[in-house]
Amino acid sequence: MKTLKIIFRCIAFVILTLLISCEKFEDKPKSCNLVWSQTFGDSDYDKVESVQQTTDGGYILAGWTTSYGAGNYDAWLIKTNAEGNEQWSRTFGDSDYDVAESVQQTTDGGYILAGWTNSYGAGSHDAWLIKTDATGIEQWSQTFGSSNEEMVKSVQQTTDGGYILAGWINSYEDYNAWLIKTNAEGNEQWSRTFGGSNWDKVKSVQQTMDGGYILAGYTDSYGTGNYDAWLIKTNVDGVEQWSQTFGGSNWDEIKSVQQTMDGGYILAGYTNSYGAGNYDFWLIKTNPKGIEQWSQTFGDTNHNMAESVQQTTDGNYILAGWTNLYGNNYDGWLIKVER
Repeated sequence: MKTLKIIFRCIAFVILTLLISCEKFEDKPKSCNLVWSQTFGDSDYDKVESVQQTTDGGYILAGWTTSYGAGNYDAWLIKTNAEGNEQWSRTFGDSDYDVAESVQQTTDGGYILAGWTNSYGAGSHDAWLIKTDATGIEQWSQTFGSSNEEMVKSVQQTTDGGYILAGWINSYEDYNAWLIKTNAEGNEQWSRTFGGSNWDKVKSVQQTMDGGYILAGYTDSYGTGNYDAWLIKTNVDGVEQWSQTFGGSNWDEIKSVQQTMDGGYILAGYTNSYGAGNYDFWLIKTNPKGIEQWSQTFGDTNHNMAESVQQTTDGNYILAGWTNLYGNNYDGWLIKVER
């Protein structure tokens, strides 16, 4: 399926690195120390899409598995200790395709998962929200969508105890960015769409300091050409306040966004318009209005894609993604950037 971009051809490979020391940012990281790594899965396709450190110092991982569960692709939740050793895992789904794309620990110590399902809901590819307790036991789930294709790529608990979800919705073979706000039980309070007559998708959402939301992804309806990176700011009710595009004549996309300490935003994804060639890691810093302050690419003529970015406590940035910089296969790539 085109929505399942199988990066690793064997088992899910997760590198959870705790101590990284990288020198000045260049096209390749230098002096980086791997503390430990763990693998999860069996003989079929298993993939992790999202990871977060938990309050006990361990990690929660979410993705999908074909090795375990009810059949086909099942949503997969794994809890580890601080050394990445599995403590428990859970699957969710039925006999069709069911995938978790994002996970976050909730204020009650449980977990919220978001993705999409073909086993439940109104039709093919419905957006899917699952709430579990602290041991991964399902407490409730909700689906959102119609007979068309809908998908959620990012979820975050909001300050009112509800949830904000971002992804896209298919309408008459075009895709529009989709933002959904729910209450604490996962019941929809409102939803908004963004975009034009072409393909427009968002991959990341975060609640901002003013109570609104920042969304990031790509657009084919706006910008300079082909697919451009896309940043949208809304108020607390999901009404657009402004948007910005970034990119050139080729394919450029943002996969992760975070508000920074100065009120601006840090964006990470990939670009085919700039850099060394093919797809390069792409890091963009903006001011609070989404105006670019600087950008940086990392990579060579092979494929390199950043999937996640965070500002670190020292005010710098950590990027994670994958690369075939060092061979024919894809490897996880972690870069620390000092600005």
